[in-house]
Amino acid sequence: MANLDFIYKRHSIRKFKDEVVPMNELKEIIKAATYAPTGKNVQNWHFVIIRNKEKIDELIKVIENKNSEIAAKIIDEDIKTTFIKSLRYHTAFRNAPCLVLVYAGNYKPTGLEELKVINEGKDVIQDLINTAPGIQAVAAAMENLLLAAATLGYGTCWMTGPDYAAKEIGEAIYFKKEGYSLMALTPIGIPLKEENKSPLRKPVDEVITVIV
Repeated sequence: MANLDFIYKRHSIRKFKDEVVPMNELKEIIKAATYAPTGKNVQNWHFVIIRNKEKIDELIKVIENKNSEIAAKIIDEDIKTTFIKSLRYHTAFRNAPCLVLVYAGNYKPTGLEELKVINEGKDVIQDLINTAPGIQAVAAAMENLLLAAATLGYGTCWMTGPDYAAKEIGEAIYFKKEGYSLMALTPIGIPLKEENKSPLRKPVDEVITVIV
């Protein structure tokens, strides 16, 4: 049986050594990401690489400010407290030497226009939209990115928490690509600890249904 260790090397890392990630290796990691499957080969992804520590620190402030802005409008104290406490996870890239933002472009599911033409019901059309094949492609690219980084000895962490500050993040880095939205981000760097563990996974038999 083939060795699948490259999968099990990936862990969610939030603390990194203060060492620069070479640009040539970052490009190799992104190249691996672009080899993910994508419907109709649209490749509706875009990657923003940030290696400037001052800019990373600025994004931390952007997210902190947005968190405070939202929290100030929440009346329910339990909801507010939980949201504020979650901030430390949304800024877990604060000591990373590199940050990659992953954007997704528009994608029309196959059959969408056809269902509209035949005046199919809104619930049927929404069910198709909910499959989000365009997002699936970007998610596949993100997983390739994380696995490639781990194979090269780098730590990463798939993050979507900061998405509530997507607009402000885009403004802070002066990035806007028509039709593209921030989907996720990940720090990349050498893990501070040599040994890292992932949370326990459910047994395989618990998550499969076999139809014979």
